[in-house]
Amino acid sequence: MIVTVTPNPALDISYRVEHVGIGASHRVRSVHERAGGKGLNVSRVLHDQGIATLATAPVGGALGDAVRDDLTAAGIEHSLLPVSGPTRRTIAVVADEGTPGEATLFNEPGSHLGEADWRRFRELVAARLDGASVLVCSGSLPPGCTVDSYAELVRDAHARAVLAVVDTAGPALLAAAEAGADVVKPNAAELRETTGHDDPLAGAQQLRERGAAAVVVSLGPDGMLTVTGEGVWRAAPPFAVSGNPTGAGDAAVAALAAGIERQEPWPARLRRAVAWSAAAAAAPVAGELDHRVFRDIADRIEVEHL
Repeated sequence: MIVTVTPNPALDISYRVEHVGIGASHRVRSVHERAGGKGLNVSRVLHDQGIATLATAPVGGALGDAVRDDLTAAGIEHSLLPVSGPTRRTIAVVADEGTPGEATLFNEPGSHLGEADWRRFRELVAARLDGASVLVCSGSLPPGCTVDSYAELVRDAHARAVLAVVDTAGPALLAAAEAGADVVKPNAAELRETTGHDDPLAGAQQLRERGAAAVVVSLGPDGMLTVTGEGVWRAAPPFAVSGNPTGAGDAAVAALAAGIERQEPWPARLRRAVAWSAAAAAAPVAGELDHRVFRDIADRIEVEHL
């Protein structure tokens, strides 16, 4: 079982319009809603691939109920903590006349998650770790959480012999690395923000020096860089994939968690992460893979040992 944590979930709402114009009125042609947030996307990908997963998150209000209902309808096992603060919305506006896959995004801030609620959520997650193999912590932390919140979950996982993967940025990423996270996965911009290094290799090595066992850096269309105690590898897709990059990083995290659970060697983990990431970029919404793209790309990814 791979347990995912989404401290700042959302109800993702997608509007499709003819075109987007500042100061103009827009007639919405279609509306699509689904449970969102990085960890929930990870669980959705894993579930789609037939890998056992449990999604955890704090939710509140009518939108929290909508998140719960969507996960139930999708058949994704979940354990959600009711809290007083309402779940946020993220709104994506996609124009028919725009670039394919391009969206204008509006991301609401999360509700304040107080110390008592975080303690209850941490206890919920810890209780679900018995029998789990991997814990995945993904996304931003809502107001009220501290930079050590993910680090606390990493230590809780290790106390139960569960491996921990963390996908976040900034001080929370540094704290998770210092707690000994087994894998941290920033993208290049997040790594630069966190470490101050423009060179991904130098930034990844800094996170390793801070305590992370392995660092995987997403490089967008250029693939991924992995720095571990066993070596350094780089992998890239054989061709560029057009589409919506939202959720590509979450698919990569899902692939890494699956590879860790299966105890695969790092080149195999990295190859799957690049393939799933590219297939997610080609899919219309986050949390899904374009299986045609996956079949076209999976066996053609080259992994270079640096």
